[in-house]
Amino acid sequence: MAASSHTSVKPRDGVSALAGRWPLLGQRQALVVYLCGIVTLDLVAIVAFVAQTEFLLPQLLTFAALMGCGAVCIEATRRLGMPAGVSRDLLSAWWLPVALLLPPVYALFAPILLQILLQWRVRATVLYRRVFSSAAIGLAGCTASVVFHSLVPDVSVLWLGLGGPILLAVGCAALFAVLNTALIAVAAHTADPDTRWRDVLWDRESLLLDVVELCLGVIVAIACGINLALLLLTLPPVVLLQRSLLHAQLQAAARTDAKTGLLNAAAWQREADTEIVRARRTGETLALLIIDIDHFKRVNDSYGHLVGDQVLAGVAATLRTQLRDYDVVGRFGGEEFVVLLPRADVAEARRVAERLRSRVGRMAIAADDALITVTISAGVAVMSLHGDDLIELLAAADLALYRAKELGRDRICLPAPVQRPPRTEPTPEPQA
Repeated sequence: MAASSHTSVKPRDGVSALAGRWPLLGQRQALVVYLCGIVTLDLVAIVAFVAQTEFLLPQLLTFAALMGCGAVCIEATRRLGMPAGVSRDLLSAWWLPVALLLPPVYALFAPILLQILLQWRVRATVLYRRVFSSAAIGLAGCTASVVFHSLVPDVSVLWLGLGGPILLAVGCAALFAVLNTALIAVAAHTADPDTRWRDVLWDRESLLLDVVELCLGVIVAIACGINLALLLLTLPPVVLLQRSLLHAQLQAAARTDAKTGLLNAAAWQREADTEIVRARRTGETLALLIIDIDHFKRVNDSYGHLVGDQVLAGVAATLRTQLRDYDVVGRFGGEEFVVLLPRADVAEARRVAERLRSRVGRMAIAADDALITVTISAGVAVMSLHGDDLIELLAAADLALYRAKELGRDRICLPAPVQRPPRTEPTPEPQA
């Protein structure tokens, strides 16, 4: 598993120069305190456990073998590349056996080595994120190791096939996953307090991946305990699973706008077409919004494009937090966003659009010594009332957006309903 990337905030109060060299200083103060606290706690744990651990050759060989397997997985990752932002891996298949089979100090060292290798061989990212990831994984693994060794003093019973030790190993692996996820979720929520907790904790897919990692870790631990040579049998399936996982993430990244994390225009159009076909089949209504950031060019001209990108990301995050899970939101290009609202009528679409306008208007992005606020305008179109297909709805919403700009921006507008000619019955031909 990997840590989430945190929302960046431009530095304030005269620390711009230092933040350019030390990006951590440009983050929220609460986030800086939290990250430093976790890293300090990890360092204290390392010192404490090193002082009380006797390093034995068999344990060192087991640790080296597991780290070697982790290095092979990382090299396989390097071939595919790693998507930026939130990414998942299966390195817990090697961290968990370290925690279960070896003294706790090894669980503290394992993520440090592999995170260094990830930084060097796969993708260089902001250093403080790697350091925090190592600390969070190390503390979670150390805690699981302490609990398991206190309950199972002789770890050799693990590979005898007894149900009790195996269940305890599964429970401690679950404890590792919960602690690691919680430490990372707190950091992500501290970086962006507007983020919903469910967005930084588990969804169905991440929970399934955690279960897969848990099972792999316990299986590898049992195989490693029986004979180190059995790692040669566990390595290929873990590498294959990791490559499949990263390939899926790369496919998802191809559908995503890099600056906002929303669907890109092509992916949004495919999703919207699917929803429109479904709405026609079921007879349900839906609405479409086109949202434009007012005077966005002024932001770029006054503060630069990097700050403009932060504004785009901030607006995107606000839209995402104010919409339902099944609403389809994407970036249409430039400073325009599009939202499809399944099962929304005129009144519901207007309420959602007004809520988005109000929420974005209260948003503030830090830039140097100023706080940037922006407003949005939106055009709303409803299926059957303003059009019957995606092209007609986009055209109607775009006309409504243009009208909102003409009226002074920071407002919501709807187009006039489409006037359809009355249906006439065919005139019967006169009989001869």
